[in-house]
Amino acid sequence: MNTKHNFGAGPCVLPASVLQQAANAVLNWNNLGLSILEVSHRSSDFENVISKTELLVRELLQVPDHYSILFMQGGASTQFSMLPMNFLKGRGKACYLDTGFFAQKAIREALLFGEANIVNSSADKAYSYIPEDYLVDKDAAYLHCTSNNTIEGTEMFQFPHTSIPLVCDMSSDIFSRVINVEDFDLIYAGAQKNMGPAGMTLVIVKDKFLERIDQVLPAMSDYRIFKEHGSLYNTPPVFSIYVAMLNMTWLKDQGGVTVIEQRNIEKAEMLYTEIDRNSLFYGMAQGKHRSRMNVTFSMYNQQQESSFLDFVEQYGIVGIRGYRTVGGFRASLYNALSIESVIELVKAMRDFEHIYVNLDALHVNSANNG
Repeated sequence: MNTKHNFGAGPCVLPASVLQQAANAVLNWNNLGLSILEVSHRSSDFENVISKTELLVRELLQVPDHYSILFMQGGASTQFSMLPMNFLKGRGKACYLDTGFFAQKAIREALLFGEANIVNSSADKAYSYIPEDYLVDKDAAYLHCTSNNTIEGTEMFQFPHTSIPLVCDMSSDIFSRVINVEDFDLIYAGAQKNMGPAGMTLVIVKDKFLERIDQVLPAMSDYRIFKEHGSLYNTPPVFSIYVAMLNMTWLKDQGGVTVIEQRNIEKAEMLYTEIDRNSLFYGMAQGKHRSRMNVTFSMYNQQQESSFLDFVEQYGIVGIRGYRTVGGFRASLYNALSIESVIELVKAMRDFEHIYVNLDALHVNSANNG
């Protein structure tokens, strides 16, 4: 099979060794003569998976003991409503930082349960930057932010310091860089970026924050229920959790989050350097706010974009078409994407530039000689 360089924004590229282990487990897991897809979530084998996955999360992110780790379903989109259902309903208002498409979705869901005050927004410049000034209401239930904006290609490298609880959607950059978990009261993230296949949602929540919940809620929308039952209140996404465990084991073997962060910096700098150098392309996010995970860029001549997408196919490059409402290109540089893939994309951009610059020169000469 020809090598593919997968820059897709999610579901994401996974390490080859993880895919191989997962494939083997689908056929025969732990020499049980059963597939991982068939094993009971109540079995001791799977309970070991849950325990090991939690330990890996704690180790890789240095999660303190007074935080609970929950494995849930529904992706980050379910958290958009579950969060305010638990912590905003009956408390009047919460604060939200508006940095793009997914932040807007979170705000719309919060409005179903109370006020969602936007403390700042980068909508004025097409979400090409992260606002850095916030006016936070001290009586608000929490402040919500999105650490990495997958569609717009911006990333928060400094988080607000506030007296109210801080909540963060880290779906697309969790495990890609070192964070201080104690800066947050609740972190949530869909699995399909840097953790594993879609299906699992990770929630890291401070136990004291959970104590603020003082109302009766549907069981499947109550964080306390998931904590009480060790993420096994109902049938969890068994395969997704298992592959996440494999992927986090791979990350640990690579040297952990500190090592992978340096690799991600190197990959992002390489691609941004080429975007800024290349006469055909330009970056869509502002300099210091540029995401390391999702690099968004476009072409000065938009009529060339479809030609470039066709051109990169010969390099095995897939998944760089920009989000449908934004256009241009988006190259996602998640943990498992190799530096070799970025080198190949840079090569394709240079080769495409060489062809078109020579064509333009030929047209100019032809016109002058004509």
